[in-house]
Amino acid sequence: MAVAEPIYGVLLSDTMDLKSYYSLDFGDKAPDVRLLNPDEVTNPDLIRFAVCWLPGQVAFSPYRNIEMAMSVGAGVDDLLKHPGLKKDVAICRVRDPNQAHLMAGYAVHEVVHVERGFAQMQQSQAKAEWAPPAIRPPRDLRVAVLGHGSMGACVVHALAASGFSVSVACRRDPGDPVKGVKYFTGADSVLQSVAGQDIVINVLPLTAQTEDVLNAELFSKLAKGAWLIQIGRGEHLVEDDFVAALDSGQLSGATLDVFREEPLPADHPFWVDPRLRITPHIASDTTPRIVAEQALQSARELHAGKPLSLAISRGQGY
Repeated sequence: MAVAEPIYGVLLSDTMDLKSYYSLDFGDKAPDVRLLNPDEVTNPDLIRFAVCWLPGQVAFSPYRNIEMAMSVGAGVDDLLKHPGLKKDVAICRVRDPNQAHLMAGYAVHEVVHVERGFAQMQQSQAKAEWAPPAIRPPRDLRVAVLGHGSMGACVVHALAASGFSVSVACRRDPGDPVKGVKYFTGADSVLQSVAGQDIVINVLPLTAQTEDVLNAELFSKLAKGAWLIQIGRGEHLVEDDFVAALDSGQLSGATLDVFREEPLPADHPFWVDPRLRITPHIASDTTPRIVAEQALQSARELHAGKPLSLAISRGQGY
């Protein structure tokens, strides 16, 4: 009995060893799928798909027959904008059911850290001072959430369950609204949702409409001394407007997990700004097991000529 030829893919990233980190060496467990590092590829014309994270500018050049590019993360803007990826190549992304809960946990953690004064208490501890910060009811804290996809909706549920007053900017009315949460839709939904809010959490996808959305106009709508939690995409933030809002006191500080350039350069001024909390793009991440399973699933669907279950809409950008 003849054995079908396997499908060949390549791992493309300028910043990660994808094969080791996500256990993508299938070996005998999946003889029908061969996933190689670029230095293991002997015939680039055999490569039909790529598994990617921030591939370099010429990463796709050797592979003329790629039909699918898959992101190991939820964001695909680096693939949509990639100059070397042809427009007819399908783009897929990993959809990890754990990611939304990880994102919600991060968001609530940062809200509580700011609201309950944990930074001040850490300073007090260093000086052996017993200085309890003032406490107010959670409902008195007004939090805006930008975005209501799977990530944003989970963040909203977690914030509401913690008792905070929540407003949301979303593309359409939710099918299962949370009691007490204010939802805003339409062209002005972002600015309406942030008006007078103490904290704004950005969970928007990156599209032509949302790029540079965190700008001077938005910051001016917030309550004086508001806090930004930026867990969307780096290209959402207009850095000059952001620094100006910090310097004027319109923003008291921010938690930044995503940046226009990643990794954040060591000489970037954000690292040493005491008003900022910096994390290395870890608000949510895909688990290695899910990445391996879904990369294998997508490769097999492509090989069988089936619809790609994890494909995104190029028009919508997600």
